[in-house]
Amino acid sequence: MRSNDNLSRIFIALFFVVFILLRFWNLTGSCLWFDELFSVHAAEQSWRNIFSFVAQDLIHPPLFYVLLKLWISVGGENLYFLRIFPALFAIVSLIPFSYLCRQLKFEFPSFVLALAFFTFNGALIKYSQEVRMYSLLLCLSLFSIWLFVRFLDLGKNIWILTIINFLLVYTHYFGWLVVITEILAILYFQRIKIRQILTMFGIVLAAYIPWILMIFRSANINADLGQNIGWIERPNLFVLVKSVLNFLEPFYFQQSNVEPISNFLFSIPLLIVLFTGIAFYFAGWKDQSETDKRNFLFLLIFTKIPAWIVFIASWILPFSFWGTRHLIILFAPTAILLSLMLNKVELKPLKYLIFSVLAIIFAGAFLFQIQRPKPQFIWCAWEKLAENIDKDQARKIYVFEDLVAYHFWFAFRDTDKILVVRVKDVPEMIEDKAYFLPRGFDQVETADANVFNENRFYVAFRDMKWNEFHPPLNILKEKGYKIGTPKEIDVNGLKAFLVEVSK
Repeated sequence: MRSNDNLSRIFIALFFVVFILLRFWNLTGSCLWFDELFSVHAAEQSWRNIFSFVAQDLIHPPLFYVLLKLWISVGGENLYFLRIFPALFAIVSLIPFSYLCRQLKFEFPSFVLALAFFTFNGALIKYSQEVRMYSLLLCLSLFSIWLFVRFLDLGKNIWILTIINFLLVYTHYFGWLVVITEILAILYFQRIKIRQILTMFGIVLAAYIPWILMIFRSANINADLGQNIGWIERPNLFVLVKSVLNFLEPFYFQQSNVEPISNFLFSIPLLIVLFTGIAFYFAGWKDQSETDKRNFLFLLIFTKIPAWIVFIASWILPFSFWGTRHLIILFAPTAILLSLMLNKVELKPLKYLIFSVLAIIFAGAFLFQIQRPKPQFIWCAWEKLAENIDKDQARKIYVFEDLVAYHFWFAFRDTDKILVVRVKDVPEMIEDKAYFLPRGFDQVETADANVFNENRFYVAFRDMKWNEFHPPLNILKEKGYKIGTPKEIDVNGLKAFLVEVSK
């Protein structure tokens, strides 16, 4: 950044404040959902068991869960305190983001625009508030890319880069995509430094071998990876368009299938503005400085190579790995790349128009978002329904989905008087196959539809409406049970029910 006057510093400081406020905006607006429950569940394991417990899940390394365990030991499991944890990593990511732009010698307008894309992105706001590893992945990937640019330019601090990359790959497997991209980038820009980068790679890989061995031991016991990611769509045209919208869209993010994939009122104008600016940027490519061309190619490598690797792997391997939250490593380089191109549009009136329209789009998207009704999610219904059950009175709760079983177990995990039983394979029952109980977890019993034999118990299920001719109510009535008055919660036209039955 070339502008160092006080006004510029104040403007950037205000932007940082806005960034922070947005990460705390509506922080506890919804309950912990299934994956967040797993995070807390893993963090509650003893130090002896936490690594093997996480390894059985197969799809995530242990660093985030270890850090979350330490965080909980300080302040407990209050929802607000839990959500602060990922938000802090998102806020810290401002440091490497800013230094990366400085290392790339960005002008003040380019930095501000990059910061705007980074600050207002709806997916980044969402994942900065989720008790999962994605904000940590974002933060460490930015540190890694910034330190790699420093090494590329100055030949310094390769040992710090090695440490960061060690932490990165122990946060998420997609961290390896950043490391691989750094190897390919050094081959393109400065092959003379390849030995140092390969040494870094070798050290990180060697330090990763204990985790690889633990994963293989767990996979030999429970190797059905399809449970974890079998639901992920392969990156077809629709999925790719949705991903592009997620990379660009301000404030909005689709959090459930009942919501639209985009706020098209703002995303369509945004795409038009961006495509116009990009077209004029390439029209003036010959006039760009060598530094700007080098920065463009560098950022292009860090946005395209990981995406291509995941795209190809998702089509040739048995399962797809394509997902917005996994590709969070691409968000910051994409924001910086877009700002570079838009700021280098040579036609001044057009550039000013682009910046003005973007400001209007960002402001409009924010106003629209704060007026949207608070989203409701079916998984939060189970937590609320659980409040109707006396923890001190021994009861069984029969449920028909792993999602429901896990939420009820989590609500009653501090008492041994409530037993959750997962009833399997009941015909015509609604069931979301994307969720499954953690491997190695035996605190929820499983049974078939013939299990009902107590005089009094609860059943929890969801349906479009209360209908005693639908399962499980019809099954219970056939067995001579009386159906009590249900507690119900309506979420987007789907109802969650909790009812006590007796003989």
